[in-house]
Amino acid sequence: MARLILSIFVLGLSGCEPLALTLIGAGAGTALRYGLDGVAYRTFTAPAQDVKHGALAALERMGLTVDGAERFEGGEVIYARSAQRTIEIDVEPISAKATRMRIAAKNGGLFYDNATAYEIVAQTERQLESAARGPSLRDSTF
Repeated sequence: MARLILSIFVLGLSGCEPLALTLIGAGAGTALRYGLDGVAYRTFTAPAQDVKHGALAALERMGLTVDGAERFEGGEVIYARSAQRTIEIDVEPISAKATRMRIAAKNGGLFYDNATAYEIVAQTERQLESAARGPSLRDSTF
């Protein structure tokens, strides 16, 4: 059905072949990019140890199971999973105060899950911001 609609649309643009090819290429490129290279990157202005702790807290907050971690030349990789996802988080120090994080969330097949990878970035950022602000009234006991 989608091919039929696309064919009709392209036929309607037969006089504008460059426009039709651009539209088809842009749509296909976006779908392919979203599905195959779904890796999220983020550089934080924070030491690597802080980013690692933020990522671990994010995984816990999201209910993901941490399977372990191992060091590699220049950083550390954290392995996590859920029932339908495997996740790898690379934490690589750039300097004493800057750290690059790379997240790949695979959905069990050939495709990656961008939404989960980006949510891990967002939750890590939230954890780092919370730690930078210090304890809140919510965290203290009376």
